Amino acid sequence: MFGRVLGVTATQVLRSIALLLLPTSFIALLAWATAGSATGNTGDPLRAALWIWLAAHQLPFSLALPPVNAAGYLSYLPLGALVFPVLAIRNGIARTIDRLDHDSSLIPLARVLFAVMYSAIGALFAYFSSTSSVKPVWYFVPLFFLPLTFISAATVGRRLIFGQAILYSSRIIAFLLGISSIIFGITIFTHLSTVKNLTTVLEPGLLGGFLLLLLNIVYLPNAVVATLGYFSGAGFAVGSGSLISPLSFHVNSIPAFPLLGTLPAGKYHIALIGIACVVLSGAMLTIWTVALNTKILIQSLFASVVIIALIGYAGSGALFTDAMSAVGVSPWKFTLSVGTELIFGALLALYIPRIGKR
Repeated sequence: MFGRVLGVTATQVLRSIALLLLPTSFIALLAWATAGSATGNTGDPLRAALWIWLAAHQLPFSLALPPVNAAGYLSYLPLGALVFPVLAIRNGIARTIDRLDHDSSLIPLARVLFAVMYSAIGALFAYFSSTSSVKPVWYFVPLFFLPLTFISAATVGRRLIFGQAILYSSRIIAFLLGISSIIFGITIFTHLSTVKNLTTVLEPGLLGGFLLLLLNIVYLPNAVVATLGYFSGAGFAVGSGSLISPLSFHVNSIPAFPLLGTLPAGKYHIALIGIACVVLSGAMLTIWTVALNTKILIQSLFASVVIIALIGYAGSGALFTDAMSAVGVSPWKFTLSVGTELIFGALLALYIPRIGKR
């Protein structure tokens, strides 16, 4: 029985990897054929395809930047790219369950084997695709691949039943990110000329323009997290020593990237009104949960803070050079500001009605 599960799972793991890696390889080959290569080595686009595949799983890279081999790090990776491995993993798990005739006794083992084999192949890709200048941090693979695979697999077949605290906390965080998405969308339209000018300056060409558009799309979730950080008062960074918030505006240099055309031009104290939105979200969470149980409210608030911390970590990182070693929100400031505002809103919703009754 184990042999059957192993064989079926291994086939679907390879299929899931190929489902994303093959189109990535095609794009890398097309870009290499158009732009050329300094070495002329046909292995370059294949190695680049592996790097793109690893980056889609949020695996960081250690860099030695030419011409002086200056140390660099790449960990600010597009959160939108996570959609592609998640879909590929879900497809592989679904086919695995189907091949096992939906036998519920075999599905847990299949999920574990899928996650382990998928992560092991990811570690091999990271290790063998390393060069002297670009090195995927292969020993971080279990930290990124295993949770991603397990969570994606848990949403297929007989799904895990999440507690009420997780459901309510995820809804409130989704609400905040949704509001931030709307605000960021409005910001793009109000800064459309600046975004267009930045695109024109880059002169990407036809293929380069398509790849630049794709890159901007997959970085949109990062921008949404930064928007939430801005309106919660914590702000975000675009480079080492920089801070963009309603109360502070300190920026050294900004990369020519179209999405950065939406950055504010200075301090906007009125943006602090966004704090009220986060506080009201905490009150909304209280209204949803306190009728059930005060314990569920406490658990929901705790789960919300944990989710916020994970989002803050994912929405931050380094971008190649020391000058861009801090990009996005500060994980601890983001967690502290949004978490505190949610808890404050929950306390207001709890105690203001009691004061009124007295």
